[in-house]
Amino acid sequence: MTGVLVGACGLAGLGVGALLLVMIERVPEHDSLRVRPYPEIRAGMRSSGGWLVVVGTGALFAAMALRLGESWALPAFLVLTAGLVALSVIDLRHQILPNRIVYPLGEISIVLLGVAAIGESDGEVFLRALACGLGAFLVFLLLHLVAPRGMGFGDVKLSFVLGVFLGWLGVGETVLGLFLGFVYGAVIGLILLATKVRSRQQPIPFGPFLAAGAITGVLFGNLILDWYTG
Repeated sequence: MTGVLVGACGLAGLGVGALLLVMIERVPEHDSLRVRPYPEIRAGMRSSGGWLVVVGTGALFAAMALRLGESWALPAFLVLTAGLVALSVIDLRHQILPNRIVYPLGEISIVLLGVAAIGESDGEVFLRALACGLGAFLVFLLLHLVAPRGMGFGDVKLSFVLGVFLGWLGVGETVLGLFLGFVYGAVIGLILLATKVRSRQQPIPFGPFLAAGAITGVLFGNLILDWYTG
């Protein structure tokens, strides 16, 4: 059954990835997502970047299904995955994390996780998730107030969503996933500066690194924590 679920989620991810091409193009331009047809899909599939979005989303959907199995929380984590793919690409291109994606992502995710908590008869894990989300938001807000140039408020808002999902899995996963976002950002940032791909005057978007850290925390956090604690 797990193999069927992984395959089905992977195929669904390919379709979702194609639709994300529309979101990635239209949201920064404040265009409607309801207007059809979607020429962005055809245009995106003619580029390596478009294929990367589609295939990457499919692979991440399959990985989430393999990690979570037949959990009630799987739909919420698939929504998170799709949202993070779109936000990462938009942030790389435009250095923004649009509220038009971040807010609905948070709202829908909380509803789906609430349903999952009911389905699994575990309200404690839901409360822990909300507490971790709030804690992440407060820490990132403090960092933003101390160094607004280094931490945009879009990152602060996204941190709440990431904290909720990582908190669903555990406090350790929350700390690990967010910490890895900083590690990825520091390492890649240094490489970009050292190779002169980016100068010190050019901002490096932090959203994709936060997304990568969170995805790592979800998929491999338990393994990393088990290894670290011996």
